[in-house]
Amino acid sequence: NRNLVAAKGAELIKIARDHGVNFQFEASVGGGIPIIRPLNKCLTADEIEEITGILNGTTNYMLTKMADEGADFDEVLKDAQDKGYAEKDPTADIEGHDPCRKIAILTSLIAGQQVDFEDIHCEGITKITSDDIRYAKEFGYVIKLIGMTRLTEGGVEVKVHPMLLPEQHPLSTVRDSFNAVFIHGEACDDAMFMGRGAGQLPTASAVMGDVIDVMRNILHHSCGKIGYGCYRNLPVKSAEDTVSRFFLRIQVTDKPGALANIAGILGNNDVSIAQVVQKRSHDGVAELVIITDPVREKHFNDALSILKGMSVLKEVSGVIRVYGN
Repeated sequence: NRNLVAAKGAELIKIARDHGVNFQFEASVGGGIPIIRPLNKCLTADEIEEITGILNGTTNYMLTKMADEGADFDEVLKDAQDKGYAEKDPTADIEGHDPCRKIAILTSLIAGQQVDFEDIHCEGITKITSDDIRYAKEFGYVIKLIGMTRLTEGGVEVKVHPMLLPEQHPLSTVRDSFNAVFIHGEACDDAMFMGRGAGQLPTASAVMGDVIDVMRNILHHSCGKIGYGCYRNLPVKSAEDTVSRFFLRIQVTDKPGALANIAGILGNNDVSIAQVVQKRSHDGVAELVIITDPVREKHFNDALSILKGMSVLKEVSGVIRVYGN
């Protein structure tokens, strides 16, 4: 149960170690994708510096369908429910709660400490529109719901949110209900694990793998060999203290100097523009699509608050983070 592991994983590991028994939870993240055991065994000598994952099949299916068909959110949600990908109450998926718990588990493993999912900045896909996906494609990106962790000298950066990924990034090719975990290690460099993130047989495969591992430990009198636990106490950084690039889509009054004023406010708050496109105006309102350079999130949010107070700004239609620094 990923909710239990995310909330009480460190406590359960300690109880298992104290009693000389096994505690296995491969199926708690990624269904049939082997990721927990590789992190704990194959890659245990490495320092994993970053994890970027598509950790929810429902939302990945929905975003794939929106990209392929130009469909709107409500339409693809109903389709996902009809096909059994989404529950009648889809909140845990579409609001990002499910991938938040999964990235909390993975982060706890590589950070060497319990990371509480309640401390993780979490956004879902409910605000993503077909227009966002279309503009992202124009810039050469694909939108995915991403769980991301970076270990830094200042602490643990971990967030869940929609993100524009470059089309050439391996995660951009992960479609439909598939999940994938992309890791970067100090020694192993880049590696990706991909497969069915849910479903009866993939999950059963992971559970039975744990059962067989436990049986081997019993037969060889090696129970309680838990090689992971809590030995660090790094702070989990606030999202505002992290650095991101941003995709910003706004509706502005189409008049001379509007773009210059907006660029000035962004610049005054240390937000540098990397790319900008101005679409043809309609009824005196023009659409601006901006991609920023890397910026501290607090500075971007400060700039956005000022922009929202401008009379020239009619609407903030979309704000999405962009992969890469």
